[in-house]
Order: sequence, then structure tokens, then C-alpha cells
Amino acid sequence: MNRFQLQEMHEIAKAIFMKSISSVDPYKRLKKYLHIDRNHLVIKEEGKKEKVFDLNEFEKVYLLGTGKASSAMAQALEELLGNRITKGLITTKYGHGLPLRFTEVIEAGHPLPDSKGLEGAKKMKELLLQTGPKDLVLFLVSGGGSALLPLPVDGITLEEKQKLTQLLLACGADIKEINIIRKHLSQIKGGWMARWAYPSTLITFILSDVVGDPLDMIASGPTVADPSTFEEAWEILEKYDLIEKVPSSIRNHLLRGKEKKVDDTPKLGDEVFKKIFNLIIGSNFLALLEAEGEAKKMGFHTLILSSSIVGETREVARFHGAIAREVVFTDHPIPKPACILSGGETTVTLQGSGLGGRNQEFCLAGAFEIEGVEKVVILSGGTDGTDGPTDAAGAISDHTTLQRARAMGLDPKTYLRNNDSYHFFEKLGDLLITGPTRTNVMDVRILLVD
Repeated sequence: MNRFQLQEMHEIAKAIFMKSISSVDPYKRLKKYLHIDRNHLVIKEEGKKEKVFDLNEFEKVYLLGTGKASSAMAQALEELLGNRITKGLITTKYGHGLPLRFTEVIEAGHPLPDSKGLEGAKKMKELLLQTGPKDLVLFLVSGGGSALLPLPVDGITLEEKQKLTQLLLACGADIKEINIIRKHLSQIKGGWMARWAYPSTLITFILSDVVGDPLDMIASGPTVADPSTFEEAWEILEKYDLIEKVPSSIRNHLLRGKEKKVDDTPKLGDEVFKKIFNLIIGSNFLALLEAEGEAKKMGFHTLILSSSIVGETREVARFHGAIAREVVFTDHPIPKPACILSGGETTVTLQGSGLGGRNQEFCLAGAFEIEGVEKVVILSGGTDGTDGPTDAAGAISDHTTLQRARAMGLDPKTYLRNNDSYHFFEKLGDLLITGPTRTNVMDVRILLVD
């Protein structure tokens, strides 16, 4: 029995996606967790005892941040603290800044770090070195923070770090592997920021964009003890055959660290972490829960597969396509009409020279899996509103996508082979365009089956 028209399913998928994004709005999330009670900053975590900080005990309050959501997070704290803020500084992606009263906003490059990000990182380190035991530092962390706060160790230039980032992105390294290397080339990441802030009190509010929400990986863990080592960073370069391809300064620094000639990142037990409090305010699973609730309201049976799906994008698309076909033919694992949800962050190993991102590639690869299997719609989007180096958050495909493309004279296999999913969906009018959402909790994938 047909319950929905195909175009209606497209619109429903978009509505579910936007609902998932609204649930992790960093401004709303911070307002939920924080309030001021008689000059006390009160932090209320679900299922945990309130943390209370007497603002009268602090001489100065600093508001710092980095990431795509940092300006929205800063807005919430500025409204809460007002002129109690002594000084503020955040770095965010170009086009993601918002007007702030007490906080300087530096827009910078992402995913490739640039000179503006370097400027912001230097300013932040200088400011932190001025803080003392009677100061309070509020630090806002969200996705993109690693690239937006670059401060390479002495002897490594920003250009060399940019080249390394390009190599890692192109070879299919996942975000955890990229961050392990970043931490061992940085003066801020991997717990170093905690050292610069010590002995002030430091509270970090975190919007997670990493699978499993490991604190040491989100934005490369600037305020968290780092369990990774120089040896692991070196092994990642070996794994992807990058030892001879990376700049010699990077290779030499990691080798010196591996040989214990350079101090490793701050580890658990270091005194610099004694006055640090880290709090996750939003995650991919929270977004999926909200998406599930919205889908149920619209009459769908729902299933959340996982918020932790990683791996090669095309393989993940094949897996999702198989589940969609199972629902179509057997009403398992859930009956029609069905909404199957998943999250996480896949990787694309570049083989062509086209334009796209992991979400657009997922939808194109998925279209091959569901071709002619009525009636299936696939949406995949980055919750930050950006997919790869494009202006699209992702795309939408369905069981007619390849047929429509061929009728227009397009060869879907050629576009997929060339990693050119953006131009493919642009021609079909099926790009998912949201603009900057100023949040980031990885990707949300939605399969609708009627």
C-alpha cells in the first residue's frame, strides 16, 4: 500500500534531518545546562550532581573557543555572563561567525588551516599564559576545532601542516588517525592548552563530532590528557605510506618524538588537569534520537542502527542499501513505512578529481543499491551544513535517481568513479543545501521505505 508520494518522501526526509540539527543547537544546549544563581555559575548535567562555581572567587573570566559552533555557544555564554567576561576570543570557520559583544571572532580556514587560524591560536596562547590561579577560563569546543586552531611546534610551518592535512584527507585516514598526528605536531592540541591555562580553573563545553565522543579526540583534545604517543603517529604515516611524502620537518619531529628526544603530550595524572572540568553538551546520538521522534510523528516505524558508523563510504552505502531492500521485500528488521537512521563519519579514498563529499558520495553509491526497488529515499547530510569542499550539506537519492540521470544523458558510474557526486546531484537538483548550521555532530543518514 502506497502511503506517500515520492517527492513527499523527499520533503519528509529533509524535515527529519533539520529536526535532528535543531536538537543539537549549541545555543539551546548551553542554555539547558547552565544558569546563574546568586552570582554562582551552576552546571546541571543529567543524572549527575550539579557543579557550582562562585563567580566572586574569580578575579577575571575569559571566554575562549574554537570550532564551527563556537560563535553560537559564545552567544549563549555572553547572554548568561554579560560584563563579567573580562576578555573573549574564538576562532570559527569562514561564514560561521556571529556578532558578539565581549568576544573577538576570528574566522579561519577549514578543513585546511590557514594564516587566520594561526593568528587566533597565537593570540589564544598569549592570553592563556597571562591567566593565574584566581582566573576562570570558559572554553567552547566543537567540530572543526583542530583545523581552526593551528599552532605548529617550532620548526614546522603552517604550509607544511596544510600539505600534511591534504595528504591525510586524500588517503582515507579517519578523524581519529588525523587527530593523533595533529596532536603531536601542535603547541595547543593533545592537552597542551591545559598546560598554558594552568593554574587557572578551566571549564570546557564540548559539542562532539567524533564517533563514541572520546574527549581526547574532539578537536584533538586541547584540554584533555592525551593517551596517544609519537609511536602511534609514526605508525599511521607508515600505514598510509606517507613517511616519504610528508614534509621532512614533520617526519623529523615525529621521529625525534618516537626516539624520546621530544616531550610527549601531557598525560593522565599531570597536575595541569587538576582544575579542569570537561562537559559534553551535544552528540550525534542525541541528533538521531530527535530524528527518530520526528519520524514517528510522521507515521514511520523507526530503527536507529548506530551513531558510530565509520569505514569506506561506498561500503557503508552498500550495507544501508541491503537493509532498505530487506525492508521492501520482507518487512524486516522493521515493517513499512520505515525510517532507518544512522550516524557517524565515513571516509572517502579519492580516486578521481571531481567535487563532492562523503555524504554526497554515500547517496550516489546508495542509488546503485536501490535502483528500481520501490519506494526508497536516501538522505545523507553533514550536521554542520558542509560536505567536503562544497556548499552542500549532502544529497538525496531514491530508486529512480539513476534512471533520471541516464535520461538526462549522464553516466552515474563515471561520476562515482571520478568522485564527482556534487556535479551529479547538482544536475538532478537533488543537493541538500542548508547553509551554515553553526553546529556539528558528524553526519545523519536517513532511509525512508514505503
